[in-house]
Amino acid sequence: VQLQASGGGLVQAGDSLRLSCAASGRTFSRYNMGWFRQAPGKEREFVAVIRWSGGAGYYADSVKGRFTISRDNAKNTAYLQMNSLKPDDTAVYSCAAGLRWTTGWATSAAYEHWGQGTLVTVSS
Repeated sequence: VQLQASGGGLVQAGDSLRLSCAASGRTFSRYNMGWFRQAPGKEREFVAVIRWSGGAGYYADSVKGRFTISRDNAKNTAYLQMNSLKPDDTAVYSCAAGLRWTTGWATSAAYEHWGQGTLVTVSS
């Protein structure tokens, strides 16, 4: 599966953005979908994940209550709704797809496929 993230941009603190991750191929519905981010000078970190079957996602503590992950298997697309954005949310956001649901779903190793990132910049 090939992934393409979009929807990033420059916003002010408190604003919202919705990122999209469009997947190619017919097997999207089999993949667990994750979002990661990497801020300048920092390591990549987990943001959120949603199982292949949908339902409630799992979130990093830093975004819990502000971000919502979702997916539309009919459209081969995963989303990350980001509300109440903070300057600390500034990063390149990447989506990832993994076939196996493991206890390591918050780690990069759980995902086989990665999209290019989309830059989110939050000004204060």
